[in-house]
Amino acid sequence: MKFWFKNDYSFGAHPKVLDAVVAANMEGNWGYGDDKYTARAKDVIREKCGCPDAMVEFLIGGTQTNVVACSFLLKPWEAAICPHSGHLNGHEVGAFEATGHKILPVEVGADGKITPELIAPLLEVHKDVHLTKPGLVYISNATENGDVYTKAELTRLYAFCRENDLLLFADGARLGCALTSDSNDLTLPEFAKLVDAFYIGGTKNGTMFGEALVITRPELTKDFFRMKKRMGAVMEKGWIQGAMFLALMEDDLYFKMGRHANEMAARLQKGLVDMGWKLWVESPTNQLFFVIPNELKAKLDEICEYEDWCMYDETHTVIRFVTCFNTTEADVDGLLAALR
Repeated sequence: MKFWFKNDYSFGAHPKVLDAVVAANMEGNWGYGDDKYTARAKDVIREKCGCPDAMVEFLIGGTQTNVVACSFLLKPWEAAICPHSGHLNGHEVGAFEATGHKILPVEVGADGKITPELIAPLLEVHKDVHLTKPGLVYISNATENGDVYTKAELTRLYAFCRENDLLLFADGARLGCALTSDSNDLTLPEFAKLVDAFYIGGTKNGTMFGEALVITRPELTKDFFRMKKRMGAVMEKGWIQGAMFLALMEDDLYFKMGRHANEMAARLQKGLVDMGWKLWVESPTNQLFFVIPNELKAKLDEICEYEDWCMYDETHTVIRFVTCFNTTEADVDGLLAALR
């Protein structure tokens, strides 16, 4: 059996999440999210976020949530500003552009974070009324390279967005790991108040599937359900998502899983660095990126599932290891022992 560090969605769900679904399985519940579990889960999420007036809606996966939410928030002639490495731009096969909106990619550094200074020149160019108007800034927390936004960084970015009539949307596929990272200084309520919309990612942190979209400003939410339905994103058996997210929020299970994944990643990173492995970027969350000689890959392929990330040079490759709620110390130590 190989050690599994390929991604954080290869295991079904945390047992407590599955137990919650099984408990509700044969009850009989209203469909389309009009059930007691979904209603309670929405209330709990609003409470956890400190946003009593927020809209909470459940969607099936990250790409669907990004596309439905961002296209809903924009006027037909508006575009989304996105880091060039952002998932909306780089990993979703033009799904967002298929809605008729343009992506304006911005080159960012190795941390994957966008700043006001990187956005300002683009806004100047797009004052031309013959061009699409930037209407939204898309970020990820954690970023695709595993880094997190600090309170100071997000405060500056949100203030800039408000000053320039831009909405700020945060992809939260790995929000659980971001907010439990040692580099993080934001609580969930603080984070929620520094973005206009975001989602709490369940697919990559303990559910079978599902993301909880939170739009923090009520004036932005009118007719969202109609948009969700129009784009095929309303799940008939919506109570399954409600039950799963209710279990996630109970006793802070969501954050316990994120913290555990980070701890396992830190353990693996320390072990590999102590062995002389070279980091590609610093990541304080559950994604680790290393530069390895190509001749090592055959050995690694025999003992481990991982991700080829990008070519580093002609003789080296950047690879990614990912930990999750199901990663154990034995998994980490076993891989390290095999590599020694």
